[in-house]
Order: sequence, then C-alpha cells, then structure tokens
Amino acid sequence: MTHTAPTLDPATAPAPAYGSASLADLLPAVAAGLGVAGLPPTGLALPPADRVCVFLVDGLGWELLRAHPDEAPFLNSLAPSSLGGSGRPLTAGFPATTATSLASVGTGLPPGAHGLAGYTVRIPGDRRLMNQLRWQPHVNPRSWQPHPTVFQLADRAGVATYQVSSPKFQFTPLTEVALSGGQFIGRLSGEDRMDLAADRLASADRALVYTYYSELDAMGHRYGVHSDAWRGQLMLVDRLAQRLAEQLPPRSVLYVTGDHGMVDIAPGDRVDFDEDPELRAGVLLLGGEGRARHVYAHPGAAADVHAVWSERLGAQMWVATRDRAIEAGWFGPVVEDRVYERIGDVVAVAQADMAVIASRREPGESAMIGLHGSMTASEQLVPLLEYRR
Repeated sequence: MTHTAPTLDPATAPAPAYGSASLADLLPAVAAGLGVAGLPPTGLALPPADRVCVFLVDGLGWELLRAHPDEAPFLNSLAPSSLGGSGRPLTAGFPATTATSLASVGTGLPPGAHGLAGYTVRIPGDRRLMNQLRWQPHVNPRSWQPHPTVFQLADRAGVATYQVSSPKFQFTPLTEVALSGGQFIGRLSGEDRMDLAADRLASADRALVYTYYSELDAMGHRYGVHSDAWRGQLMLVDRLAQRLAEQLPPRSVLYVTGDHGMVDIAPGDRVDFDEDPELRAGVLLLGGEGRARHVYAHPGAAADVHAVWSERLGAQMWVATRDRAIEAGWFGPVVEDRVYERIGDVVAVAQADMAVIASRREPGESAMIGLHGSMTASEQLVPLLEYRR
C-alpha cells in the first residue's frame, strides 16, 4: 500500500520577519541612530553610534556560521555564547537571493516595495525574463526601483557615506538602485577594503560605511558548503572581519551580516523542468531559481499550472498562487502595483532538500552544488553580529 505525502500548506511557510528582524530593517535602524530622518519604519532597535560600518558577506548564513566555530572563531565570539556575544539572526527576506537582499538592505524596504522580487522575474507586459543580478535585458533602473536608498538619505542628512567594494560593482544598475548614495570606492582585495572602511569611518564625526565580500558565496555555489574551498573562504572572512574590528576608530560600531544562507542539493534531488513535459505544460516562462521558482503561465492556464505543480511537488515545496503568496506576506506587507506582475502566477518554494532546475535554459545555475532562495532556516537566517568601540 502506498502513502502519498501531504501537500504543504503555503500558509505554514515561515514568512520573513519584515518590520522587526529582517535585512530590510537593518539600515533604517542604523541610520536612525545617526539622526537621519525620512527613513522607512522599522521595529528593529539598535543602540546609536556616531560611526557605523556594515560588512555584508555574500552567502554567510546564520546556521552555517554557527556550525563552524573553528573556522570562524572571531565571528562566533560575537554570537550568543558564554563569551558574552550578543549577536542574533535576521531573516533575509523572500526570496533569499543576492539581488533581492541587497535591494532590501540598501532601500530599507521589503521586496514587494522595492520590486527586486527574485533572481529572474518577468518584465510586466513582456514575454521575457529579467535577470536582476546581471540586469539583463536592460531596463531603466530608476523606473524599475524608484525609491531612494538609505545611503542617499544619510548623505543628504550630512552623514559621510561610503560604499567600499570591488571596482566591478561601481557602475552596475543593481548598485545604482540598491546601494548608491555618498561615495563609492573600489578596492580589489578584501584586506584593502577592510583597511579603507576603517579609514573612512575615522574621516568624519558621523559616518556610514558599507563594505562587501562575495567570494564565500562563489565557493558555495561551485563546490558546496561542505567543501574545503568553502571552509577556507569562511576562515578568510573571519580574519577580514577581525582586521576591520581591530581598526575601528572611537565611537564606532561594526555590524557583520549576510544576504542569505545556502544548502547543498545532490544531483538525485533535482527535478529538471526542461526534461519534464508535465511541469512545462501551460508554462510561458520559468523564473526565479532552483529553490524559489516564479512560474508564469500562458493566458488562461494559471489554474492548471498551479494544480499540476501542487500535485507533483506539493509534498516538497510550498506551492502558492501569486495572490496567496502575497496574502501570506512572503514579499512583505505591501506589494506595489508595478511589482505585482513580476511575481509568478505560481510561486514554488522548496521546503525539502530539492530543487527545480532547468538544465538547458539555465545550464550554469543547474550545475551549481550550493543553492539558496527558499524560506528554510538554512537559507533565510543571516547573522547580525555587533562589535562596538
């Protein structure tokens, strides 16, 4: 006798803690302590400081960090422990992916407001997907994301504001809509970024510095989070964070966070959309990524697509219609009109250790070992670690 696993109810998905403990709340709380007005509202309270540095490590999940105390002793000393660390987790937001999270950090808004609602999303009124990380095909950045960034608000308020990152990110549309405001300074090495971030903090009585490191995420995608390559990068991240902390000028605070966690998905746990005619039936475009899919249906086919995806994958994924996902708060308390059609007619989010890949249309992404995007704790929780001087 066979038993069918029960279908997951989308209402049971652990929606991000928008408004109190999400990435979107971090910079508004920081900037409020610097005396900046006009910020998005937040319930996250942080002690004020005159000089604040936010160090965002791409792919640094809370659970991954806590599972590697030997590789990251400094960062783990800032987490709750007998050593007195006061760190805590934040929720990344949905989907837990870089473009979405960086926009949430920089604007202080949830995805339903800033509009970067996935790795790839449909351009409303078009039959094409837009990759929001690579910004392909190009659309006008300021019509796509019209809200000011927290950095812009801080700069206008007279706070010395800097982004210290890789030079390759300086002129990208994603930087323009998510992280612009004040001065961008490019440095190639992580060590140079840490040194310069500390220097810029000391340059003014009120300063806000953002710095970024991406290689941990790259190693996770390529080799997996259980690999020596990933652990080696985590060790380097730990040294970089300590290097920056030890150079902080007086009246400063350093916050270390991430944009998402990551999980390794085995080849046998992947469903290939490109080889599955049943899942493809009625589907116009497949957006998102393996663990957080936006599924766009042909006109009139949305109900059938939802039924098939629910029947086939509902025991492993939260499968919701667009309106149900919005109602459940996955994208925040409000989804603006310009964002509504960027969300899939069906949104399918992995709860189990699996992914829906597309081997022909997404060959690079389909070959990745480490994946993210979903609302599981492994992907959704990111650290908020504080070092104060």
